[in-house]
Amino acid sequence: MNAEIITIGDEILIGQIVDTNSVFISRELNKIGVSVHQITSIQDEREHILQTLKEAADRVDIVIITGGLGPTKDDITKKCLCEFFDDSLVRNEEVLAHIEELFKKYIDTPISDLNRDQALLPSKASVLHNKYGTAPGMWFATGEKVVVSLPGVPYEMKELISSEVVPRLMDRFSRPVILHKTLITYGLGESALAQKIEVWEDELPGNIRLAYLPNLGKVRLRLTARGIDEDELKKGVDEQVSRLHEIIGEYIHAYEDDDPVEVVISKLLTANGWTLSTAESCTGGRLAVEFTRAPGSSASFKGSVVSYATEAKIDLLGIPETLIAEKSLVSAEVAEAMALAAVEKFKTEFSIATTGNAGPSKGDSDADLGTVFIAIATPDGVSSQEFNFGNHREKVIGKAVNKAMEMIKTAILNHIAKNKA
Repeated sequence: MNAEIITIGDEILIGQIVDTNSVFISRELNKIGVSVHQITSIQDEREHILQTLKEAADRVDIVIITGGLGPTKDDITKKCLCEFFDDSLVRNEEVLAHIEELFKKYIDTPISDLNRDQALLPSKASVLHNKYGTAPGMWFATGEKVVVSLPGVPYEMKELISSEVVPRLMDRFSRPVILHKTLITYGLGESALAQKIEVWEDELPGNIRLAYLPNLGKVRLRLTARGIDEDELKKGVDEQVSRLHEIIGEYIHAYEDDDPVEVVISKLLTANGWTLSTAESCTGGRLAVEFTRAPGSSASFKGSVVSYATEAKIDLLGIPETLIAEKSLVSAEVAEAMALAAVEKFKTEFSIATTGNAGPSKGDSDADLGTVFIAIATPDGVSSQEFNFGNHREKVIGKAVNKAMEMIKTAILNHIAKNKA
């Protein structure tokens, strides 16, 4: 069972907005066993819309369109759908009443004929009620094919997908089960990981596929199983995950459906009555951003000093000028001094410090571009590691953040294990 998503609007093509609609639709379709064959973004242009719609309908069972349903003249999706289905527009009184009610309750400007014309809909379409906006969705069923047109406003589209489109698709089509399990690994690059699990990968059953999803110091391994019996699929995937743990268990830190690593860290700290702080140089506050994403993080995360310049390290953290002069800003000794200073400043049990050269220039240090030192302070002491994360600024920063997350989680777990011993 295949689907295609078509997004309409110049704003996507010129980079003015990011197409998040396709991401959401793809996930929701996948949950019910519908595979997305292709995603296409096109202009609000008649011939382009008609040609793309024809090609998509020839390829797949389900076509979902978003965008082009506004009240202005450049929104021509409805007219194109009428032409494609040899149809005409008729006024839907229920939709018109809804539009008038929205203007009466929530919209300051007077309703215009352009707004009322949004109640003109193709006569062959089943109307999908849009409770949040003035543009309804439309459902066309012809033979074995379904074409759905939805507004491009994300929250309007999401509601219609969840309440209207997915239930209708489930009623209309028999679908296979598609099951995903994604493991998050740290500590090995994609090629090194592939080498370690090569034999396991070669022995995967035919209905289970593996995908590598690398991202700045971590690699996600996604297992995808397809079949009819959901229980059998789960059993098969669980068996393969167990085998994977035997081979690379030390590198597996979480599953994608689990809490994100910052939430895991926050929960570990809170459960034990501990707190965390950071002293960041090359990561520029990114670690603090990650930790404060976690709900309830104020119970475990106390604060951060972004000591980007040399003076900030001296003035805010009290790093001795003599240490910086002797060892360099980018050094294990300075990173460890920063971590200890954060513990002292914020009165926390744990801290992370980062110092390095993210580029493009070397700044106040002579260390090679990409060099980063990450220090972790715990009740057991302080230690640091040196890394080289390459020569692209965003890559260096992203890898440093991910590695620091891995290191602090490991340090907390080690301290818990030590206390239990």
